[in-house]
Amino acid sequence: MEVIEAKNLMKTFGDLVAVNRISLLIGEGELFGLLGPNGSGKTTTIKLLTGQLKPTDGRIKVMGIDVIKHPVEVRKRIGIIPEQETPPSFLTAEEYLHFVGKIRGINDVERECRWWFKFLEMEEERRTLCKDLSRGMKQKLMFAQCFLHHPKLAFVDEPLMNLDPIMQRKVKNYLKNFAEDGGTIFFSTHVLEIAEEICTRVAIIYEGEIIYDISMEEIRKEGKNLEEVFLKAIGRRNDGDI
Repeated sequence: MEVIEAKNLMKTFGDLVAVNRISLLIGEGELFGLLGPNGSGKTTTIKLLTGQLKPTDGRIKVMGIDVIKHPVEVRKRIGIIPEQETPPSFLTAEEYLHFVGKIRGINDVERECRWWFKFLEMEEERRTLCKDLSRGMKQKLMFAQCFLHHPKLAFVDEPLMNLDPIMQRKVKNYLKNFAEDGGTIFFSTHVLEIAEEICTRVAIIYEGEIIYDISMEEIRKEGKNLEEVFLKAIGRRNDGDI
């Protein structure tokens, strides 16, 4: 089953072409990585697929829903970890998760919150104002709000940023288990080592265009690593061979 379908997706800002006619088909259970240098169009693509931005052209369906016509309905069903957004400064960590839980219609919000605070090792911070949390703690909280309602699909933009190595390992294992259990992850990063470790398939976006799309299994069968594939794809594009 295709969970994400994008066809000829395009987004311009004046003369700037941020996303240039990309097409994607992502199936259930994939841990899909969108890779690219800074400014290549990764975050804009996520905002288009989640209905936060309206495309200049193209079609999008997420979980069978037309994103352009029903953006709010799509966002009700998915989880999102944005690249830079932080939780409201005037709420405590606990208040914020309870707020998200009520919006999401979760029956036993308290039970879900307890699980996440324990899993993310932030039980001592649950009554701390979000403005006083460290960057790492804010990142953990944004991770929790994404998965609090047990979505079938999650868009995660650089979710490991600001996390220490121990917590990075824990989060990576969670993402892999989520996909193995039938969930789908759309993972955006510029850290190739992380993508190589956890993704089942990757696409490379450069200057708003998808220039490569391959499964990690194919890369390994060819005896290559992701860094080689990435640098070769970018180099060929710069040399005009793509």
